[in-house]
Amino acid sequence: MITFLWLALGVPVIVSAAPYAAMVVDARSGEVLHSRNADTRLHPASLTKMMTLYIAFEAVKNGEISLDTKVRISKKAAAEPPSKLGLVAGQRIALRYLIRAAAVKSANDAATAIAEALEGSEAAFARRMNRTAKAMGMTNTTFKNANGLTEGGHLSTARDMTTLGRHLLYDYPQYYNLFSRRSTSAGIKSVNNTNRRLLDAYNGADGIKTGYTRAAGFNLVASAERGNERIIATVFGGRSSASRNAKVAELLDLGFRRAPTRVATRKPSPPDYNGTQARKGKTVRVATAVKRSLRPRLRPDTTAPESPPVVVAAAKVIEHDIQSALLEAQQTVGAEIISPEPVAPPQPTVVTRLSTSGGRQWGINVGRYPSRYAAEKMLLKTALAEMTTLDGSLRKVVKNSRGYEANFMGLTEDTAAMACRRLQARKITCYTIGPG
Repeated sequence: MITFLWLALGVPVIVSAAPYAAMVVDARSGEVLHSRNADTRLHPASLTKMMTLYIAFEAVKNGEISLDTKVRISKKAAAEPPSKLGLVAGQRIALRYLIRAAAVKSANDAATAIAEALEGSEAAFARRMNRTAKAMGMTNTTFKNANGLTEGGHLSTARDMTTLGRHLLYDYPQYYNLFSRRSTSAGIKSVNNTNRRLLDAYNGADGIKTGYTRAAGFNLVASAERGNERIIATVFGGRSSASRNAKVAELLDLGFRRAPTRVATRKPSPPDYNGTQARKGKTVRVATAVKRSLRPRLRPDTTAPESPPVVVAAAKVIEHDIQSALLEAQQTVGAEIISPEPVAPPQPTVVTRLSTSGGRQWGINVGRYPSRYAAEKMLLKTALAEMTTLDGSLRKVVKNSRGYEANFMGLTEDTAAMACRRLQARKITCYTIGPG
């Protein structure tokens, strides 16, 4: 959608008055703080992409596709009108870049490509969007496409889009930072955020999605956090991007005035998974928070000589630390239950030369520690907490005059950057290490 066309032309774009609707909620509890025409069915425009992205996150979580899967661009996707990334029919591009383009630039070609990659066609994907919307309680929404271009019957409401924004925030917090990026790499080029003016102007704003078509006017679902309070405000039918942003700022201010300082957080219940694997009756591995993970007992080795008492004691200490780190990581991060391999007695350290072929010359640092033991423990804990991006990397402790650096090496530049963003979102210190 041409959400900020006036930036390119140098003059404000004003559309004929579209129906106005608004909703303000306390994101923590879901309490409605203000509403106007909140259940009127209107054109959502690119707010539609919130659902497209939600389903993409869901598909990655459930193993339908990975962020690194190369998606082949169809003629239909390449032919979508602006706003677009500029994809060409037949090219292949990683899903992660399509997600970035749809979330940040609001690219229509990227949204259609995501839909076709997951369900084979945009029509089939729209049916999945509607199933997911119904499961969320979005009772007045009907999707006909993945990008929000005007189409007969493609309608939603301020209430339903606010509900969807809240699900994005709480169901997939690991991806939420996408919506606050002022710009990002989308593989073939860097793209700017269509919502950057509000992000820069409003204290605490960190998302979520803009939308514009002639039929819809200027729409926006915005979220902002101040202290312990978080507000979500939705506007349909703004007359220009500037007036819409001003109205959203007014509504967010209203929300912060009316919301209590402290309130119990009641996260929405995620909708039932209804993706391709679930519909085909395949077993779906769902990541859930784990409270306790039992380890298999060590099998006795009747052929080996008895280990010296000191080695046995050291092995027990290491085994205990691994178990503690595993449980801590699982309690902090949604993950599958993992049963680690039995821990063998310590062996002499073997240094393996790290291959830097294929661009895997980058790494990340997760802190400096006073001892090698503390650094290795942090590396283990981090590896268990962030298995998605750190799988296959080399854990390496580097001693210098100031202590012991805990590093993961053997990553690509993009993977290192993503790993740091995800770890920083969990309040874990991290910075990337370039080649050389």
